Amino acid sequence: MMAGDMRQVDAVIQRRLASDVAMIDKIAHYIISAGGKRIRPMLVLLFSSALGFNGPERFELAATVEFIHTATLLHDDVVDESALRRGRQTANALFGNAASVLVGDFVYSRAFQMMVSVNRMRVLEILADATNVIAEGEVLQLMNMHDPDLSVDDYLRVIRFKTAKLFEASARLGAVLSDASAEVEASCAAYGRALGTSFQLIDDLLDYEGATTELGKNVGDDLREGKPTLPLLLAMERGNSAERDLIRHAIEHGEVARLSEIVDIVRRTGAITATRDAARAEAEKAANCLAVLPVSAYREALLELCVRSVERSS
Repeated sequence: MMAGDMRQVDAVIQRRLASDVAMIDKIAHYIISAGGKRIRPMLVLLFSSALGFNGPERFELAATVEFIHTATLLHDDVVDESALRRGRQTANALFGNAASVLVGDFVYSRAFQMMVSVNRMRVLEILADATNVIAEGEVLQLMNMHDPDLSVDDYLRVIRFKTAKLFEASARLGAVLSDASAEVEASCAAYGRALGTSFQLIDDLLDYEGATTELGKNVGDDLREGKPTLPLLLAMERGNSAERDLIRHAIEHGEVARLSEIVDIVRRTGAITATRDAARAEAEKAANCLAVLPVSAYREALLELCVRSVERSS
């Protein structure tokens, strides 16, 4: 249903990525061509179409949110020292940290040029706020690294800032383009926030459930980086003292030598199931927000996204 619209978005992406600086062109196209799920641009398109807006601005803003996401990936992979993303080498592994950071800056600033071109102050406000909150989330996550005493609330706060905020902004943009009421806009934003939270919970779960070939990243990367994600926090809460000590030590030192034992503990304590249940609850919350939309194939697609966000294996 959305294939034609997504091709239009891809055309905007290719046009807007162009730079006379060869290295920018090379790295930007490398990371964009890796594909990915393109959920954020899809949210802009689905919500604007569900609310009756079909103007070309939706393609520009769908590409804009993908650029913001891409810039965060370029910077994230440098901070996390990641070597693999979406099944292939990260840009920093291939081109170096300095080039990745600087091209990330280019992609960010190009996104701002694009949002200005739509000539709507509300759009600027939403995306400027989102990029600021995402940056706060990145710093919060950095502060939480190697901290086994992180609370679940503080962990969820990072997710809401770092991941869910751009989902929220993408959904909200569809409502704004459609000149929807404040109530409808708020419901669209709440959908995006809940869906983004669900999506990240499953990402964190897959680090202990999936296989590297399916995930397109190395299993155990989160632990190697000292990230205390929900599966680990729940496993510590539910495990015995020896299991708790093992996981604490692994988080504090980014230790993956005993990863298989930790994965066993995470599974045995039911932390995988509990994390998926938490993701499912967020997805149901998102689905309930769609009651404000008229019945359409677009609303059905948004409902389907809720299901897919929880049941995926990669």
